[in-house]
Amino acid sequence: MSTAIKRSKPLQLTAQQQLKPFCPAAPPARPKSGASGLRRQLRKEFQRISLAMASETAETEETLTCLFMTFYHPNQEVFDDFSLGQHQRVRADDAVKFGRDGNVCHFTLPDGRVSRIQFALQFFRRYNSTEFDFEIKNLSKKVNLFVNDIKLSYLNKVDLPENCTLCFGEYEILMEKQGGRSEDYFEICFKLSDSSLLLDRNVSFHQPVPECGISRTDSPTETDERE
Repeated sequence: MSTAIKRSKPLQLTAQQQLKPFCPAAPPARPKSGASGLRRQLRKEFQRISLAMASETAETEETLTCLFMTFYHPNQEVFDDFSLGQHQRVRADDAVKFGRDGNVCHFTLPDGRVSRIQFALQFFRRYNSTEFDFEIKNLSKKVNLFVNDIKLSYLNKVDLPENCTLCFGEYEILMEKQGGRSEDYFEICFKLSDSSLLLDRNVSFHQPVPECGISRTDSPTETDERE
């Protein structure tokens, strides 16, 4: 028995359909914030955060108060142990001592005419003020200390002016303070002068005769005083 195969009619297209070209469907549009756009956004955000942090750091960074000390002595070998031209950081609560005894003093002067402990510098903040200053105390029982025209005997102390000249024996020290904001540390910077600071600055320095009857420039050789 044979089965009749039913043929389908051919697809009939209209004239308009026959002339219309075939256009495949366009792929879906990618969002504008693709990988490259995301990287640009991240870079901009990183730059914004970096600038904000840099600005905040600049505003909160604390500068250190620095005391510049320029020394003069006829024999400059006594300053061989000093680190010249370097900013040396010191804790704010340390009393910085100068003298002959290297076991006690922060900075030593190997000179028989210098006391074991000659003087000390103390960093402090003035009452009800944001400014920091230094005071100096004479710790020598036998050698007087002169701050400008002020004579300091043993245990006398005085606040240092912004600029002043310190003298004892044949030592002359020009002290200049540069203000800062840190309350935790300060700095000391040493320099040397080849000529007398008093003559260079045309300072008229009154040299009274000390109680021992010896002038400032003829300081006695120190014994091992227990100060």
